[in-house]
Amino acid sequence: MKPAPFRYHRARDVEGATTLLAELGDEAKVIAGGQSLVAMMNFRLARPAHLVDIAGLRELDHLGVGAEGGLRIGALTTHHTVENAQRHSLGAGFDVIRDAMAWIGHLPIRTRGTVGGSIAHGDSTAEWCLLAVLLDAEIVVRSPRGPRRIPAGEFFHGYYTTALEPDEILTEIVFPRPAPHAALTEFAERRGDFAIVAAAVDLDADGAAVRGGRVALGGVAAMPVRVPEAEAALAAGGSFRDCAEAAAAAVDPPGDANGSTRYRKHLIRTLVERACEEAMSR
Repeated sequence: MKPAPFRYHRARDVEGATTLLAELGDEAKVIAGGQSLVAMMNFRLARPAHLVDIAGLRELDHLGVGAEGGLRIGALTTHHTVENAQRHSLGAGFDVIRDAMAWIGHLPIRTRGTVGGSIAHGDSTAEWCLLAVLLDAEIVVRSPRGPRRIPAGEFFHGYYTTALEPDEILTEIVFPRPAPHAALTEFAERRGDFAIVAAAVDLDADGAAVRGGRVALGGVAAMPVRVPEAEAALAAGGSFRDCAEAAAAAVDPPGDANGSTRYRKHLIRTLVERACEEAMSR
């Protein structure tokens, strides 16, 4: 299929892009790598009257440790750039972010797809969205009114719905602290497909002792979610199996053609325990 008719606009800078978005309103969509939006347009699931192309804004393509120690990733940085990043670029304790890139689609998708595009798309199974929620990332956006920073926990509102206003562009994601004992894993019917369930954990560990941690799931709700019940199991000294059982009991994932609620709960148990073990092995 082919997309519905639209007008194409190429932005020359962020200020010009946000000004244009403010003029065009709800009828406009931002396009960068296009790996999510173009597919939706081809199936007529999205019918923007205007496309604002920001792919040429090199100022949004960067990766490195900021002055305050957090990891800063520009919105136009590709998944493949992160996947190939050297440790000195990522900083100590951010290996989970690089390793998670292997779960994203296939190489051509990772080469074209962008970090900002994935987060702005707001897919509940997307690896970047899950990492952002797990690690308390901040989403930096800009509009004609200036920049603002949105905590990841407040950014995702539902199915493909985020806190972005129509005249805002996502410019950067900031991971404020390292996560040396973190891991992400998922399950799909075929390698490269969208995950049926994804799980990520960030353990608070001292040697072989686990004092607590954070647990996040994708594919079980309209957006990626933290699971306080599973985190409480870790904080109480429970085993990784206890944590996984608590996670499965705490959520009520929907059933669909990809799997029933019962099947998704089974995946949650398996994946949360596996993610804990992988995180501890770091």
